[in-house]
Amino acid sequence: MHCRTFLTMLFLTSISFLSNANAEKDANKAVQQIESPLYKPLVERYILDELKQLRQDQQATRAELIEKVVNAKLESSDRAIRYTADTTNTIFYIITAAASILVLLGWKSIRDIKESMEASTTRRIEKLTAKYEERLNQLEDTIKERSNQIVEAQKVISESNMVHSLWMRAGLEKSDQEKLNIYDQILEINPHDVEALTYKADLLLDMNDDAWALSLVNQAIELDSNYALAYWQRACAKSKLAQFQEALEDIRTALTLSNTLKEELDRESYFSGLRKEPAFIALQQA
Repeated sequence: MHCRTFLTMLFLTSISFLSNANAEKDANKAVQQIESPLYKPLVERYILDELKQLRQDQQATRAELIEKVVNAKLESSDRAIRYTADTTNTIFYIITAAASILVLLGWKSIRDIKESMEASTTRRIEKLTAKYEERLNQLEDTIKERSNQIVEAQKVISESNMVHSLWMRAGLEKSDQEKLNIYDQILEINPHDVEALTYKADLLLDMNDDAWALSLVNQAIELDSNYALAYWQRACAKSKLAQFQEALEDIRTALTLSNTLKEELDRESYFSGLRKEPAFIALQQA
C-alpha cells in the first residue's frame, strides 16, 4: 500500500516537472519572437514625430516672417504719410507768412502769390512722394529677397534633416534591398551626394551588380576627386572584374588621400585576387 502511494506521488511530480519545463520553453520561444522587431516601429515613430515637428516649425516661422513684413510695410507707410503731412503744413505756413509780407510790400497780389506757391508746393510734394515710393519699393524688394533666402535656408535645413533621418534608417536596416531604397531616397533629395553614391556602389558589389557599382563610383569621383572611399570602392569593383592593374592604381590613390584605409587592405575580401601581386604586397609593407 505504501509503495503504491509512493509511486503515485512520484508519477504526479514527474508530470508537474514536465509541464513546468514545457511552459518555460514556450515562454522563452514567445520572448524570442517578440524581442527582434520591437525597435523598428519605435524608430519609424520617432522619424514621423521629427518630420511633424519640423513642418510645424516651418509653418510657425513662415507666419512670423509674414507678420514682420506686414508690420514693416505699415510702419514705413505711416512715416511717409506723417512726413508728407508735416512738410505740407510747414510749406503752407511759409506761404502764409510770405504772402503777408508781399501784400504789405505791394510786390504782387495775394492771388498771384497763392497760385505760385501752390504750384511750387505741388511739385515739392510730388518729388517727396516719388522719393518715398522709391524707398518703399527698395525696402519691399529687400524684404522679398530676405524672405526668399530664409525660405531657401529652411528648405536646406529640412532636406538635411531628412537625409540625416534616412542615414539613421540605413544603419538600422538589415535587408540589402531596403538599404538600396534608402540610398535612392537620399540621392533623390541630393543627386550629388558622393557618400550615398559610394555606399550604394558598395551594396551593389555585394549584390553582384559590378557594372552598375563601377558606374556609380565613377560618377562619385567626377563629383569629388578627393574622396578616398570612392577610389577604394572602384578598386574593389575592378578587382572583381579582374582589372588588377587599374585596381592597384585606385588603391594607391585611395591610400594617398586617406592613409587610414591601409588597415583595411588585409581585411578587404574583394582584393583576394591581388594578394599575390608584388605591387599589392609592396603596398601592404609600405
